[in-house]
Amino acid sequence: MNLATLKGWTGRLPWQWRFGRGSRARSGDVPWGGMVLIGAVVIYLSLLLLLPALNVGVQAFAKGFGPLMEALSKPPLQHAIKLTLLMAAIAVPINTVFGLCAGLVLARKRFPGRTLLLSAIDLPFSISPVVAGLMLVLLYGRNGWFGGALADSGIRIIFALPGMVLATLFVSMPFVAREVIPVLEEMGPEQEEAARTLGANGWQTFWRVTLPNLRWSLLYGLVLTNARAMGEFGAIAVVSGAISGKTETLPLYVEMAYKQYQTQEAYGAALLLALLAIATLILKGLLERTGVDRHGH
Repeated sequence: MNLATLKGWTGRLPWQWRFGRGSRARSGDVPWGGMVLIGAVVIYLSLLLLLPALNVGVQAFAKGFGPLMEALSKPPLQHAIKLTLLMAAIAVPINTVFGLCAGLVLARKRFPGRTLLLSAIDLPFSISPVVAGLMLVLLYGRNGWFGGALADSGIRIIFALPGMVLATLFVSMPFVAREVIPVLEEMGPEQEEAARTLGANGWQTFWRVTLPNLRWSLLYGLVLTNARAMGEFGAIAVVSGAISGKTETLPLYVEMAYKQYQTQEAYGAALLLALLAIATLILKGLLERTGVDRHGH
């Protein structure tokens, strides 16, 4: 039997049979195993993320829009909002600069202790935030290593804004560095060396060569840093004392209001945190789209 006979019987050659089946599998039916996996993912995300987030919104508006706005206008909650935004406004720029500097050093240089420095950057990932807050208390508290000298100088760290800033900086430190280091290592130093050979100085090389290659990884690091700074609870709870109207951020306010059966205030503050997270993601998407439209890729 030759190919002409087969084509006469079926209207297709053998390789066309295989192509036809493959095209139908790609464009039409999804295997049952894939459907099971998709269903499992949807159920998992719904139970852990979508339904709880939806419930927060429903509970926040359960009594109507008026009571929600009244709860959001209370001075302690207003102060918690301002303090949360302040923590993010301080931590994000500082950790961005630190992450870029650490990434450039660790990706471009080989020196004794490099592995130890990488491990130190990863410490906030492995240490409980509560333990991180306790470490700060042991260092800067009244009976800590530096607490006595600072108190004599009139400087208060623990149960005050500086301690909260230190805790926020600690827990949000690794994100930018860990996002940019793999990109820098994959990029290699060749483009930067070529720029320097052509006469560019260090700042010009960084601004025109290095930073454009880091824009997406840096953006992801900024989003993660901002989310951690605004949502941190454990370390802030230890070093702040959760003083209402003074050292209480939005996550602490949610916990305290819920414990005091102020459910409208608790759900309202939780809704605000969710909206801040959504706003951050929308901003990231807009920046990505702008970058794609500008560079064409």
